Amino acid sequence: MALRVALVFGLLAAASARAERPSVVILLADDLGWRDLSATGSTFYQTPHIDRVFSEGARFENGYASCQVCSPTRASLMTGKTPARHGITNWIGAPAGDSHRRNTVCISADYRRELPAADVTLAEALRDAGYRTFFAGKWHLGGEGSLPTDHGFQINKGGHHKGSPPGGYFAPYKNPKLADGPAGEHLPARLAEETAGFIRDAAGGPFLAVLSFYSVHGPLQTTRARWDANRREALAGPRPSHRFHFDRRMPMRIVQDHPVYAGMVEAMDDAVGRVLAALEENHLSENTIVVFASDNGGVVAGDGRATSNLPLRGGKGWQWEGGFRTPLAIRFPSRIPGGTTVDAPAITCDFYPTVLDLCGLPPRPEQHTDGLSLVPAMRGGELPARPLFWHYPHYGNQGGEPSSVVRDGGWKLIRYHEDGRQELYHLAADPGEQTDLAQSEPERLAGLARLLDDWLAETHAVLPGKNPNYDAAAAAKDLELLRTTGMQRDEQQAAAMLEEDWRPNPTWWGSEPAD
Repeated sequence: MALRVALVFGLLAAASARAERPSVVILLADDLGWRDLSATGSTFYQTPHIDRVFSEGARFENGYASCQVCSPTRASLMTGKTPARHGITNWIGAPAGDSHRRNTVCISADYRRELPAADVTLAEALRDAGYRTFFAGKWHLGGEGSLPTDHGFQINKGGHHKGSPPGGYFAPYKNPKLADGPAGEHLPARLAEETAGFIRDAAGGPFLAVLSFYSVHGPLQTTRARWDANRREALAGPRPSHRFHFDRRMPMRIVQDHPVYAGMVEAMDDAVGRVLAALEENHLSENTIVVFASDNGGVVAGDGRATSNLPLRGGKGWQWEGGFRTPLAIRFPSRIPGGTTVDAPAITCDFYPTVLDLCGLPPRPEQHTDGLSLVPAMRGGELPARPLFWHYPHYGNQGGEPSSVVRDGGWKLIRYHEDGRQELYHLAADPGEQTDLAQSEPERLAGLARLLDDWLAETHAVLPGKNPNYDAAAAAKDLELLRTTGMQRDEQQAAAMLEEDWRPNPTWWGSEPAD
């Protein structure tokens, strides 16, 4: 009898512990730049709901994505491992190896094309601890056999193999994992409603909800009303003499006044507001961890040319800070003081052990190999000193170069795989990476190079090969075209979008009925 009573009380205690555990909401933006929030310094984009997460939680001044493109970072969030280790080093679907036919010095390395089944994902860890699990939005970590429901999520709304919304941002979505809404329904709003509905239904116990926005990835689309309001806002400010400058290989946007992109940022912010409201309506705000992050830096060149990351250099796809430094905040009112600022560098791999720590669950050091819990820093303590590493043995769509990077303290080394050259920057004094100190700091350069060598060997990082058909003269000609006619084209298109009679198409991408 006593044994049966003890067993019953043990089961009740376990159930009570599960019920008291915090829930988790992860809000992951796509291609949102470090300065694309009013909370992080933008005077053009308006993001009052996301700003709340920053003001009511801990904001990370040195938040980093695990890669300068999307799929690798998303895999790091799920596994707690760096891209060089889990093998997804490029966005899934990008050409590699012999299929890479561009006229480049190197041939991009091959890479894994789906999330490894052997890894215990964050979703699986929480599911096994009694959490209900939900995913909405962009997955881009494999197709059938490697969908969210194959990696620990019990519900999937919209996650499939593609990285862009196949039907655009207005219904019909043409998404095999998301039923179409009425014509003209807006995708970020729909994903927010799906997430809010799950929160309401799961309010009786702990849950993990990942809202992984397709926003603000291309195609760049918004409503006529949002475009016009942001166009007027841009024209009310100072008129720039130019919106692009040429850096290394591409024209790069240096002004935030893209009215369509601004509309997309606002729509995503409204969606975040709906999710936060769902937590409040169900009295869950105090005991819910909310993480807001982006999968890579803002797009300044290449596909969309949407934003500016200044004073940081570069953007999505690039090896400079604008490529992988991103907004990051974690809100947990019952345990993290609002208004906390963390200066220590943090990276996507850290989310896994941090969530486990905040949920009172044991760490899985054999799984989240490259992450550490950020909880001590959010409570005013210190994190262990550590270097951070990035490895991208590919050419980005936006012009970035095959490279590996190490940051240690305030110093950053970039190694280029085309020719082995290295750049050294003192980020503490030069966050815009304008002064290369490789020649004047040889000892520091050598020390960082050894760190990088050891890490590349330890992770078995795959390197790009050399292209035997590289034509230097043709490449120089293409570069000069980008510097001249390419820059001119970008300037003209950016200015035209602010004209009152600008129209993308008759239905504004499907947000309005056809005439």
